[in-house]
Amino acid sequence: MSGPAPGARRAATDPRPAAPETRLDAVRRLAARFAAAGIDGPRLDAELLVAEVVDPGRPDRTRLFLDGHEPLTPSQAATLAALERRRADERAPVAHLLGTRGFRHVDLVVDGRVLVPRPETELLVEVGLELPSGAAVLDVGTGSGAIALALADERPDLRIHATDVSPDALAVARENARRLDLPVTFHAGDLLAGLDAAAIGTPLAVLSNPPYVPDGDRPSLMPEVRDHDPALALFGGPDGLDVVRRLVPAATDAGAALLAIEIGAGQAPATAALLEAAGWRDVAVRDDLAGIGRVVLGRRP
Repeated sequence: MSGPAPGARRAATDPRPAAPETRLDAVRRLAARFAAAGIDGPRLDAELLVAEVVDPGRPDRTRLFLDGHEPLTPSQAATLAALERRRADERAPVAHLLGTRGFRHVDLVVDGRVLVPRPETELLVEVGLELPSGAAVLDVGTGSGAIALALADERPDLRIHATDVSPDALAVARENARRLDLPVTFHAGDLLAGLDAAAIGTPLAVLSNPPYVPDGDRPSLMPEVRDHDPALALFGGPDGLDVVRRLVPAATDAGAALLAIEIGAGQAPATAALLEAAGWRDVAVRDDLAGIGRVVLGRRP
């Protein structure tokens, strides 16, 4: 009876350790695993995580291609394994794993206390950029401070205030303002409650990305959103417009000259009707890059 082939015996007893994984090999492996898990943009996520372990706090994806043949150190491999598990198994957002998210020209600290800023919210910033010099802006439900801080960065002439009902969210927003050294005045409270609009200034523009996901949509949300974004900042009642219905009269009573609200797919007609019923003029809808009516705005004298 013949024994095992010599090559098989050597493979089973070969004491040589496996070669360390290179940076690009790690990217390919993670991208395949993320794709199998149903994650959107698996290659980009893989590149960002490998770049982070190679240069913590300053991930540079370009270096992965310039130095892709370089092996990961044991410490880097261990860190990457932990990040891989959290992304693939727990579906933690990449922004939480990196600790920051880019929004327009600023990098914001983000974690489970605030929504991860989305590209479509930049439409609200674009509305703010159109304001006259010296206008007052109130970012209602500021979360990470994304809208207010992006405007403070690009339009230092504006007088910018921001509110949030969540103390945790305000802590994140204030940290971002401190890190970026941008002048935004923050207020704790529900919508415009307790604010002296006259003290903030005129003309007053109210910009808001309120909770607008219908409660019944919770099961269909991506795990990154459903399980990691704060529910307080996501869900807006049976049709998603509970907060919008309170925000429109609050902005009207404050004497705002402009109101712009981010909403979800299919909510533009109902939101526009709310503004028109409250006496807002020139009510318009702005579409995002996907052609979805994303921001409803109105003006008053």
